[in-house]
Amino acid sequence: METRVTDNPAQSRYEIFIGVEAAPGASVAPPLRPTELAGFADYFVSGDEVAFTHTEIDPRFGGRGLGGRLTHAALDAVRERGLAVLPYCSFIRDWIAKHPEYVDLVPEDRRDAFGL
Repeated sequence: METRVTDNPAQSRYEIFIGVEAAPGASVAPPLRPTELAGFADYFVSGDEVAFTHTEIDPRFGGRGLGGRLTHAALDAVRERGLAVLPYCSFIRDWIAKHPEYVDLVPEDRRDAFGL
């Protein structure tokens, strides 16, 4: 499954796109876009902090690990920018808890407030 994560600053969110393929054995495929928006992670930037507020994966694409791929890419992008993360979104917060190598993105004095 081919995916792509991009930052969409105009909508303050990271977006994950999935490649769309015709069904195997389909004799006539409907016109399809090469990629389709599968989900997003909303954020708000204030100074040197990025507050993640909501993450959503389209139910049609659920159960494929796309939320984790989206979170991983978004947090890597934030790290590259040298910004801190405030995981108000429970999905982002839980993902960080399961991947302790990302806890350092959350300011040390705020980790207890997020259960990290």
